[in-house]
Amino acid sequence: MKTRAPLLFIFSLISSFSYAQVNLGEVVITSQRQDSSSVIGQKTMTQLQRLNVASALNLLPGITLGNIGPRNESVVYLRGFDLRQVPVFIDGIPVYVPYDGYVDLARFTTYDLSKITVSKGNASVLYGPNTMGGAINLVSKQPTRKLEVQGNLGWLSGGYDGALNIGSRWKKFYVQAGVSKFQRDYFKLPNDSKRENSYNSDAKVNVKLAYTPNANSEYAIGYVNQHGEKGTPVYAGKDTLNSQFKSPRFWKWPYWDKQSLYFLSNTKLDSSSYLKVRAFYDQFRNRLESYDDAKYTTQTKPYAFTSFYDDYSVGANAEYGRALSSANSIKAALHYKKDIHRENNAGEPVRKTSDNTYSAGLTDEHQFSEKWRATAGVSFNARESDGAEEYNSTTKVISQFPANKNNAVNVQASLSYQPTSSRFLEASFGRMTRFATIKDRYSYRLGTAIPNPDLKAEQATHYELKYNDVSIARLRIQAAVFYSRINDVIQMVNNVKFDTAASRWQSQMQNKGRAEFYGGEASFNYQITTGLNAGVNYSYITRKNLDNKALHFTDVPEHKLTGIIGYAIKRLELNVDGSYNSFRYSTSYGTKAPGFFLLNGGGSFIINKYLKFSAGVNNIFDKEYMLVEGYPEQGRNFFTKLLFNL
Repeated sequence: MKTRAPLLFIFSLISSFSYAQVNLGEVVITSQRQDSSSVIGQKTMTQLQRLNVASALNLLPGITLGNIGPRNESVVYLRGFDLRQVPVFIDGIPVYVPYDGYVDLARFTTYDLSKITVSKGNASVLYGPNTMGGAINLVSKQPTRKLEVQGNLGWLSGGYDGALNIGSRWKKFYVQAGVSKFQRDYFKLPNDSKRENSYNSDAKVNVKLAYTPNANSEYAIGYVNQHGEKGTPVYAGKDTLNSQFKSPRFWKWPYWDKQSLYFLSNTKLDSSSYLKVRAFYDQFRNRLESYDDAKYTTQTKPYAFTSFYDDYSVGANAEYGRALSSANSIKAALHYKKDIHRENNAGEPVRKTSDNTYSAGLTDEHQFSEKWRATAGVSFNARESDGAEEYNSTTKVISQFPANKNNAVNVQASLSYQPTSSRFLEASFGRMTRFATIKDRYSYRLGTAIPNPDLKAEQATHYELKYNDVSIARLRIQAAVFYSRINDVIQMVNNVKFDTAASRWQSQMQNKGRAEFYGGEASFNYQITTGLNAGVNYSYITRKNLDNKALHFTDVPEHKLTGIIGYAIKRLELNVDGSYNSFRYSTSYGTKAPGFFLLNGGGSFIINKYLKFSAGVNNIFDKEYMLVEGYPEQGRNFFTKLLFNL
């Protein structure tokens, strides 16, 4: 009954209310065909108080919000694949952390975004390497008028937020600039107690200047600087096998900073061809402080330390497209990326690790008739080390790991059938890969593991069938079923070598795993009447370890249901959104985070054509829930906001 109740409740809400401005899981339509990208627009993010990328992505089917508890990092899983296998881009520029391939999506605020697009499963080979499970692209704002000023000032439980975006477009130029700040000193649990060390703060400045000589060409230079800091709440679970149970971490991050400088161009070469070029420099720096205890004042214990990362990536990519005929077009892309990772603890010398990654991809699209279309793609990817240093804390000597390299080939194909302008069916196949990260290959994991520089790329073979239908008046239906087979999974293998000095066995990352992910997703959007709209989506995902069925995949529930409802009339807009997640495993040996149902609500009042006031409450029922066992999430919380648009 506990599982069934929230499902019945949310469906009853959907039958009674709607939200006119939100299309949950919206799919981009080009040339009257619907592609595989799900899109979240700025209006949806603003209306539903989705202040960071992680919470915004959680609205979509097939995507699960997760939390790396010991690091207090917000992540998402796309059909079961994590962010190492689903890279994150800003305007096509990769921004994931060089060391481990992850990125804390809570540090990326949404104030300056126009939309977020998601490619699931068979993401185009034109994205470049490591898109084994898909790709996420954050698209920045662009002005459309001579002067645009948008912003907000808000209060939220435990903190505040604010943003200002200014843009201007002339005949051949435009400029877009923005500044934002999010500050939360703490959050409260359902028992009304403050969660210790739960603060976080994020500030961002961005500017983009573009030259548009004609309607078909654009050249832009952009700069983004973001500063973040956060605490990590201490483990509060009951799992005695969890290392955090006996040895809790008292961690703070005084800074988690990124800055990016990039160049983008899109040139129309002639009536049938174009060239896109991107070049970038992306820097990531952070500082982690581990303390003796919850007072966070001393660092004298053996586990206390101060760690520094100073990383950067530099690279470029180019994409060329040409229509060979009215029925056939090709696209080709070249990518190069150099990742530099530098780390040290206070009092130790800096160690440097460097990788070079290359990719060349080609796609072809052929329109057989008005109803039938086929696409195919292939790419060759390569990664090679360019030096990897290790430090012996006993001898105080820095030495080099042996050189290593790895190649991988991606292939994909799809066949689509569109019997009418309102129905679309597509079957696709792809073999996608992901290279081992610097951490995968070289980390000693605090002395418990043996590095493995020669790790090969993981491989995933995807099969997908999807269907989209807008033939019924005011109703949009989107559905997909998928199956993924993963080979050479990089996983930890225990008891590889006995460490005599430490009197313990050591583990190692190896290409030993085989797995399968499969499931389905569906979304429905129905405009009941003018100003009254409802949307709901459902995801089912199963992940199986084919080599050891006793080991569980973590952090992704089998069932997820999300609904949005609302009402808009004259100056008043109301919305309710709810989500249900079934239980998920938090450890491979079976510890669970229970399932939960959350309900949020809000509304806004248009004061005049320049000002709007909004307010709302999240987790209305003050539900106690966790995304990972031992790390409870925020209880009932409130927000108010004044938005202006000139």
